[in-house]
Amino acid sequence: MSGMHRGRMKGGSGKRRLSFQRTVQLLSAVLVNGYAAGFQKGHIFTGGTKAVCVPVLNCYSCPGALGACPIGSLQAAVGGMKRHFPFYVLGLLMLFGIVLGRVVCGLLCPFGLVQDLLHKIPVPKRRVPKKIDRPARYLKYLVLLALVILLPAFAVTKTGVTPPYFCQYVCPAGTLGGGIPLMIADPALRTLAGALFSWKALILVVIAAASMFVHRPFCRYLCPLGAFYAVFNRFSFFQMNLDETKCIGCKKCEHICPMAVEVTKNINGPECIRCGMCKAVCPTGAIASGFACGAEKPRAERLEEP
Repeated sequence: MSGMHRGRMKGGSGKRRLSFQRTVQLLSAVLVNGYAAGFQKGHIFTGGTKAVCVPVLNCYSCPGALGACPIGSLQAAVGGMKRHFPFYVLGLLMLFGIVLGRVVCGLLCPFGLVQDLLHKIPVPKRRVPKKIDRPARYLKYLVLLALVILLPAFAVTKTGVTPPYFCQYVCPAGTLGGGIPLMIADPALRTLAGALFSWKALILVVIAAASMFVHRPFCRYLCPLGAFYAVFNRFSFFQMNLDETKCIGCKKCEHICPMAVEVTKNINGPECIRCGMCKAVCPTGAIASGFACGAEKPRAERLEEP
């Protein structure tokens, strides 16, 4: 088989992988927001599945949401009047993290899909300098600790119930999926919109605008759910693998990575969302992924092998 023919096959395979990613993202968005009547009537779904946490950041108040957002549920548990330890929510999150890691971010999250589509708008793209990018990535861990756990647990109000700080004051997914559709459907809600909604709408606009220039800014810097799953990324059952015997050092994988991961140095690092884009563009097939795919061995270990 000629090199040119193999290149065409590889390019075709890459297109199929990218198409597969988008297909899974769309199916996931429809699955977790499948209550179409909610968007028509402006009513929130209240069926039995609303007690079940979905693995992605997906607003409970979205008219189409069929399940509960894990971040919202976690805040409700630690900030509620009875203040039970959130065994159920944390157990589910840990299960998702151990089995999938940040595959949830790369393939299943509807707000990740929104950012991906916005990034396709033809405007000049920007790469955030490392001296800014690397420390800024720790912001999402601070959001998780402060807004999702500590404030709901300890900032007690007179009623004995603390507000879900992240959902109420920050979450752009909630504004897009819940706040805006409900206001469109209900004129009474539009008359009640005040400074808080304007603030959250501003956050959404800023993140949406940033997404056109920088790939997935919310996932990189602010998402508390991504921060939680990142802790499990290196140990999750689903792994990426880089075969350095096939790698030619072209760095195409790093140039296309939406999370600016240094693929050739740390492919299973906490920022990898397992989207498969690096795998799709690799000209030698050096990158693999899957549940049976072991992590790459450090170079020192390979040199010591007989």
